[in-house]
Amino acid sequence: MTARYCSLAQAPAPAFAPGLAAERLSALAGGRRMWVNGTILHYWFFDGDTDASVIPVPGTGMTQRVPWAGGEDQREVVRDCFREWQDLGIGIVFTEVDDRSEAELRIGFQLGDGSWSAVGRDALLAGRHERTMNFGWDLTAPGERGTALHEIGHALGMLHEHQSPFAGIHWDDEAVYAELAGPPNHWSRERTHYNILRKLGADEVNGSVWDPHSIMEYPFAPGLILEPERYHAGLRPPGTLSAADKEFVLRWYPPAARPEPPALVPFRSVPLGLGPGEQADFAVDPPETRTYTLGTFGDSDAVVVVFEERDGEPRYLAGQDDGGTPHNATISARLVKGRRYHVRVRLYSAWGPGETAVMCW
Repeated sequence: MTARYCSLAQAPAPAFAPGLAAERLSALAGGRRMWVNGTILHYWFFDGDTDASVIPVPGTGMTQRVPWAGGEDQREVVRDCFREWQDLGIGIVFTEVDDRSEAELRIGFQLGDGSWSAVGRDALLAGRHERTMNFGWDLTAPGERGTALHEIGHALGMLHEHQSPFAGIHWDDEAVYAELAGPPNHWSRERTHYNILRKLGADEVNGSVWDPHSIMEYPFAPGLILEPERYHAGLRPPGTLSAADKEFVLRWYPPAARPEPPALVPFRSVPLGLGPGEQADFAVDPPETRTYTLGTFGDSDAVVVVFEERDGEPRYLAGQDDGGTPHNATISARLVKGRRYHVRVRLYSAWGPGETAVMCW
């Protein structure tokens, strides 16, 4: 039976400024999709019936609506595979969140749409309501756990191993096209060429030699590979992380020196001592993901705004104006570990008693 293959979306060639030296171009091409080491990658699973696609039913001329949500058994396979990559000691941290707006990686389980992932930082180009990864078949079936490891490899910036120019593979092109045109893949010639026959540039590949045991290597049926001759009878990678896979990600993402986390300090009330029209700012670095009460403000006309810092720029997250009413006003916001926030308090008048304070740690 023909294997089911990961299908990457065709991406335009990167455009670089003219006049760059060859070494500089090579470095830019090789690293443009890789994350900055030490990045915390947040992932989220589509979990309802609202998000779905209408897709064609192969061979029928009909379409059907297929939701993106997957069962808990499918999610647990993906979680376990994130842990396996993480346990290599890489400098990237994977954290599951329950709000899609917080996730760089948004994962669906749409059957019939194949398995695929955005490659590395290309995930940032997708809209907040779009998937960056999909699993199109049952990950709990025998041998399918490797599919999740493979797609996470793409999310880390890895590409398909059989497309390495160092592999020296000579294909029977028409046999490959025919094999992929049938079930279960139903690929066009264009998709087959992009994902199998096309050679990557030497500066794009996962290493300087071909690794037929890589998790990023497809299995191939007999008769598709003409050379090397030993693979004419088929290529069957084990579906696990190879030594070269581990070496590659540890080279790009070496273990980050992480200081011991500070002991958690309970919330405390900090008097601001603001006069009318004055403003105070506080940087907040949350120890975990949950909802916090950020401020309790007394009988004053105060405006409180919380900004989330993204790429060095503030983004409005939450706010409240107590309107000068004679009662305490509170504001809560959901904060995620590893991100920085700014709580801004502005006091417009001080007509009544009560403490103006911010809860922080």
